[in-house]
Amino acid sequence: MKPPAFAPGTPVLLYLHSPREKVFGVLVSVQAAGVAVRGIELAAFEDWLRQEARGEEGLGLVTLFYPMNRVERVERDETVGGLEGIADRFRRQTGRSILEVAGLSSRRRRR
Repeated sequence: MKPPAFAPGTPVLLYLHSPREKVFGVLVSVQAAGVAVRGIELAAFEDWLRQEARGEEGLGLVTLFYPMNRVERVERDETVGGLEGIADRFRRQTGRSILEVAGLSSRRRRR
């Protein structure tokens, strides 16, 4: 059986209004009240990607909640044909999974 398209841990793009924003992140939950993600505004993504690729600190993912009345659309981030998804691009350029960086990886860390 295939997992739901919008299960927790799914990379997503949120399109919001009032004010207009686009957010990339990892889905934490979807409820009638709204959507929770570990994410970053899409406008800051390129800076964050370069920072992560260099191993620097500064920008990062934060846990965000958006009430449903602000959510215009939720898209699953995925590679389609020749168009690379944001999470796949992140992995290619940093060598790490977006789930790992978001702290939501199911892999257990060694101590």
